[in-house]
Amino acid sequence: MSTLSKFRRARIDRLAEESAGGTSMLAGALRQMSRSPVAIAGAVIVAVFLVLAAFAPLLTPKDPYLRDPVLLAKLKLGSGIIPGAQPGYLLGSDENGRDFFSRLLIGSQQTLTVGVMATLIGLVLGMVIGGLAGALGGWVDSLLMRFTDIMLSIPGLLLAISIAAIASKPSQTTVIIAVAIVNVPVFARLLRGAMLSQRHSEHVLAAKALGVRRRAIVFRHMLPNSLAPVIVQATLTLATSILDAAALSFLGLGDPDLDRAEWGLMLGNAQRYFDIRPELGFYPALAIVVIALGFTLLGESMREALDPKNRR
Repeated sequence: MSTLSKFRRARIDRLAEESAGGTSMLAGALRQMSRSPVAIAGAVIVAVFLVLAAFAPLLTPKDPYLRDPVLLAKLKLGSGIIPGAQPGYLLGSDENGRDFFSRLLIGSQQTLTVGVMATLIGLVLGMVIGGLAGALGGWVDSLLMRFTDIMLSIPGLLLAISIAAIASKPSQTTVIIAVAIVNVPVFARLLRGAMLSQRHSEHVLAAKALGVRRRAIVFRHMLPNSLAPVIVQATLTLATSILDAAALSFLGLGDPDLDRAEWGLMLGNAQRYFDIRPELGFYPALAIVVIALGFTLLGESMREALDPKNRR
């Protein structure tokens, strides 16, 4: 073997060893997020929220739906007295003599359920519409995208209010459906655009040249490589879903059961007692804002970390 051949082989071996130590796009994104204070702050807020929501029934010091005799003895709405914080009751009483801290904790579970279900339903429907438009193109793409354009032309909250108002009987289910429908066009256009960019990529053109079936190209090449921005958008949409669901409950278009502990509903009930105990509205509003902020910070950090232009 000549000296030149040995040199080339040694160079190839060295390059192979260097490439073996490389990292995937996901690993690189996680590494970048672990160094970002914004991503860490968002992840901490989201993690705390998920833990509180998951274990809320175990963490509540009192029964959130039971009128406590101690609080009822001090509750005098006619005289403008709602008991505040005291030993054994961290945040005092609500307007019905129930432990407000326990209701705030159990409300996180209801808020998470509505937000996650609305986001998942919108994600699935949006992916179906966007996937069909991006994979088939032609008149199917034009028809589906004009439908999404009509939905996008209406402000999201106004559309959700209109859908919820159509329901014969307001409920938590109508809130979930209304918020989910608002999210559909966002996911549809995002997935459709990502799949259209994949259609002209080198690996898709190579698969077509080899005679691979369209179904295999879509599900093995185009769709998997288009999911990253959709997953990031789902995190951001979860924040807006929580805000929209709280707004519908605040406006009285949610569950009519006033005993249900849900942050938007609690905020709506508290507006009658702002002059007596403004804390009844302050704490649910603060919880909604903080949770929405956490998901937004985490989603924006994921978007920046997965963007090839921002990777180092």
